[in-house]
Amino acid sequence: MTMTLEQVRDYLAETTDPLTGCQTGAAFWKKSALQFEGTRLSITLALGYPIHNGGTAWQEYLETVLAERGISLQTLNFQLDVQTHAVRPGLKPLPGVRNIIAVASGKGGVGKSTTSANLALALSRQGASVGLIDADIYGPSVPIMLGIDGRPESHDGKTMEPMRAHGLVANSIGFMLNDDSPAIWRGPMASQALEQLLRQTNWGQLDYLIVDMPPGTGDIALTLSQKVPLTGAIVVTTPQDLALADARKGLRMFQKVEVPVLGVVENMSVHICSQCGHAEPIFGEHGGRDMASAYEVAWLGALPLAMAIREQADSGCPTVVADPEGTHAQLYHDIAHKLAMAVSLLPRDYSARMPPVVVR
Repeated sequence: MTMTLEQVRDYLAETTDPLTGCQTGAAFWKKSALQFEGTRLSITLALGYPIHNGGTAWQEYLETVLAERGISLQTLNFQLDVQTHAVRPGLKPLPGVRNIIAVASGKGGVGKSTTSANLALALSRQGASVGLIDADIYGPSVPIMLGIDGRPESHDGKTMEPMRAHGLVANSIGFMLNDDSPAIWRGPMASQALEQLLRQTNWGQLDYLIVDMPPGTGDIALTLSQKVPLTGAIVVTTPQDLALADARKGLRMFQKVEVPVLGVVENMSVHICSQCGHAEPIFGEHGGRDMASAYEVAWLGALPLAMAIREQADSGCPTVVADPEGTHAQLYHDIAHKLAMAVSLLPRDYSARMPPVVVR
């Protein structure tokens, strides 16, 4: 019996996303484009995350489920369709920015900024529109990592244009200070500066805005968590017990202010000798993975302590750009892809569709 296009859609609505493991549903297939002739089907999937290296899994899965109904998959294409996801109650998403993701650590010196920059670059290289904001007011590092000089321009005297590098838009208090000038501000001033940096930058249309958080759970981190419409957060830690003790506090802070923790990244998991390639877990083993398991959040992956990663960040050309086909870059890509898929599974934001309530 020959199936109609609507019957094919109904059948596919019962299938499962092979990458996330979740049922696709009717709404998913309404957004995706299908062309059906006889027993041949061509599909353009509208995915809420970059496909990265998941195309083969989708191809094999759809070929199998369609063959059960005597349908052959003629062509399969992918279209990025990142949605705006819900933020904590009382806040609204930033106009034009679909998802704001905080990259945090309880402790300084664990490689959070390097991780933030490389994850932002990986998402951009996978096809998303991405921004990076440096929320570390006292120790801004994004200008150095992205190799950007100069100051943001303002065309109206009220808002700033973001700086651009490697396909990203970015902003940082570091662009407004001289190289050796400290930000000698008390907590409330620093928090206000961060909010201005976020809300007075013309970010344009972004799928993801990655926030390089300051270490710890102080004024700035708490202000960001409570007042900025975060879609979610990830926690970066080393496997060392000292770092893990503070990382747990950072993770709990997000949970207490109702910001979803999307996962844990273990940085400096092993030291890789630049001479012989020997790998040694000098900070301990599996600390980040064990923490993720204990708090029932996702384990996103581990990154090594490698000299090349440090040298590339210091040069203004982070690993994902400097060595795009290298092993380290692929680790960042894998973590970024898991992060994007985790975001896609969060509840959607429907506030823009709700009519305003007027009391007369």
